[in-house]
Amino acid sequence: MILITQKQDCCGCNACVQVCPKQCISMKEDREGFLYPEVNKDICVDCHLCEKICPILNQGMKREPLKVYAAINKDEKVRMQSSSGGIFTALAEHVIKQGGIVFGARFDEQWQVKHDYTETMEGLATFRGSKYVQSQIGNTFQEAEQFLKAGRKVLFSGTPCQIAGLLNFLRKEYDNLLTVDFICHGVPSPMVWRRYLKEEIARQCEKNSVLNYPISEKDVCVEDISFRNKRLGWKKFSFALTLSTTNGSGKKIQFCSYAPITKNEYLRGFMNNVYLRPSCYSCAFKCLKSKSDITLGDFWNIRLYNKQLDDNQGLSLMLLNNNRRVCLANDIRSEIAFYSIPNYDINSNFALMNSVVASNKRNYFYDLYNTYNSFMGLIHNILKLSFKEKVKLYMLKIKRRLKI
Repeated sequence: MILITQKQDCCGCNACVQVCPKQCISMKEDREGFLYPEVNKDICVDCHLCEKICPILNQGMKREPLKVYAAINKDEKVRMQSSSGGIFTALAEHVIKQGGIVFGARFDEQWQVKHDYTETMEGLATFRGSKYVQSQIGNTFQEAEQFLKAGRKVLFSGTPCQIAGLLNFLRKEYDNLLTVDFICHGVPSPMVWRRYLKEEIARQCEKNSVLNYPISEKDVCVEDISFRNKRLGWKKFSFALTLSTTNGSGKKIQFCSYAPITKNEYLRGFMNNVYLRPSCYSCAFKCLKSKSDITLGDFWNIRLYNKQLDDNQGLSLMLLNNNRRVCLANDIRSEIAFYSIPNYDINSNFALMNSVVASNKRNYFYDLYNTYNSFMGLIHNILKLSFKEKVKLYMLKIKRRLKI
């Protein structure tokens, strides 16, 4: 049976839950807001399937991509709605056009993140854009397997650990399966996200209230959330929250808030590795070990290879990882502008090859989490720079201006 004694030994992919023939494994949330498997020993029959398919216990080999591209979706609207160059949408549309199914992460009715599938072009919009929260996989591995056995083409997208979990769960190769993961920084706690969102909605209601018409949280509807809004450009992306309510005459009022990554408390905590899943700090799926067909990411350092492509509107790094998918680039060339990068140095991409380092204030954050009355105040206190750090940051800014 699957027994988790060290938190870093579980990525939360849910494969063990879905493969169990006795359904004796369930996922329980810990104090940090992450799900871990618990086994009902009374009905477990020791078949060991959960251990055989665990992606951390059964890791893939390090790989190098066969082809590397810089890529842009030719549909500018899709590109602007996407985190980088909009390549996921093009791949997904290609599968849908062939009568296929696409799995991805979307927001649910409570604006939590879950995995789901769609068979329509319209349904792809909910999967577009980054969601910096660990998604709940649910039973989507089982659903994907059913579609594959029925002969349907399936595109399954997710984090590298989710793709590794899916492939181990399936226990055989399917020619009609296309797996797409992305270069992952790490997954934040869903519990922390829930608290942040609740506080941010309350803050925006207070900020947008007027004396003759106060806005109540219970009367507000969340219209849209974007972790990677390009209002300030691709490189200075913002967290954008769109809310709506009605005034006394029943007229709909919409109000939005934008905060760049450097000023949004949730994104600052995420980028400083304060509340990522423990397994992210020793990720077992770096160096393309997930066995995915395609890996997508932001091509941040494109200027080293082709300065003309750096328009600050979003550019995808696309890695083709096996021979079966090398020809896929030609299949979608009408929707995507491709630029081959023959001398790409994968070691220059830190997140592709290395795990992030846990913040030295991570334990402090969780120790204070339930006693602090404000997440905003807590993360501000956690990430407050010391005098020495402020001086160091100031000197770096001067060096950049002088181009030292």
